[in-house]
Amino acid sequence: MKIVVTGTAGLIGHHAAVRLHAANCAARFRGDAPPYRSAALDRAGFQDDATLREAVTDADAVLHFAGVNRGPDDAVEAGNPAIARRLAEACRDAGSAPHVVYANSIHAGTATPYGRSKAAAAEIIAGIGSMTDLRLPHIFGEGARPFYNNVTATLIAKLLAGERPDLDPDGRVQLLHAGAAAEVAIGAALSGEPGRIEPEGRSMPVPDLWERLRRFHRLYTANTYPDLSDPFDRDLFNSYRAATYPDGWPRPLTQNTDARGMLFEAVKGGGGGQTFLSKTAPGVTRGDHFHLGKVERFLVLEGEADIRMRPALGTAVRTYRVTGAAPAAVDMPTLWTHSIENVGPDPLLTLFWTHDLFDPTAPDTYADKVLET
Repeated sequence: MKIVVTGTAGLIGHHAAVRLHAANCAARFRGDAPPYRSAALDRAGFQDDATLREAVTDADAVLHFAGVNRGPDDAVEAGNPAIARRLAEACRDAGSAPHVVYANSIHAGTATPYGRSKAAAAEIIAGIGSMTDLRLPHIFGEGARPFYNNVTATLIAKLLAGERPDLDPDGRVQLLHAGAAAEVAIGAALSGEPGRIEPEGRSMPVPDLWERLRRFHRLYTANTYPDLSDPFDRDLFNSYRAATYPDGWPRPLTQNTDARGMLFEAVKGGGGGQTFLSKTAPGVTRGDHFHLGKVERFLVLEGEADIRMRPALGTAVRTYRVTGAAPAAVDMPTLWTHSIENVGPDPLLTLFWTHDLFDPTAPDTYADKVLET
């Protein structure tokens, strides 16, 4: 199935593209054929005539996340219909009539430039073929842009900067994780059924959201995980954690020493979880996978290692050198593929911790090499 994703530089578009990639990675690991041909279009790709036409040619579905949601009123009002017309014209020129899942808004049709813009774009897109009108509430997630149009990302940025935001005491948001929105969109593409879908978010006063994020920050900076048994809290915590990368790691652990030796706390909190210990021979690499929701910690106890991370759809690799002589935790961000290589002369002893018990039927682990071979 060929699925085009527009707006992959944006929040939901990126999460959707990673999930399609994850499904292909899982299939290859099983020895099966990848289920998707995915064409990912960022702003530059969408604006290039040849690239856009090639992407929509023979497309079965389009997940349309590209759009304008901020700017001068006239630019916002004109922007979304213009983007929709461009997509419609490319499909017409390519002789393609894919099912389009349109990332609309609960504000569509309101008497605002943005509301009118989203409603007008929906009418244009409906003329391409069949359409799912996906009405979305406030979206949060890893990779959201602060100080743009995302209240959660803005609060996180303020928190990490040590600043207190001005909060509307009566403000309220309906929060839906970008990954959940992406899953709904992919499901609609697979079913191909037209109609309107309005996924429900978690309703929360803005001051309560701020306090929840503050609690995460207070605990995490003290090397304690919050309770992650609620998937919403896990997703919100992962969104907070994402903003600490790449420069906030590794995190040295406090060592308590006396005449008997040394003691340090490796992992605290999280509401449960599972701990693994591994010994790795010199020159051997473990990992080479990514997660969509799992919280995972690497901690070298003996030996020397390079921990490498790469965004699941990116090319830039970040390397952290860690050693058991100075224990320092490195927590794996979601949507980043990661590995650990023994670069020392002796066996490498590593502690791995995850916030949940491993479930072989739903491992949330997608094989994907960090380094090209």
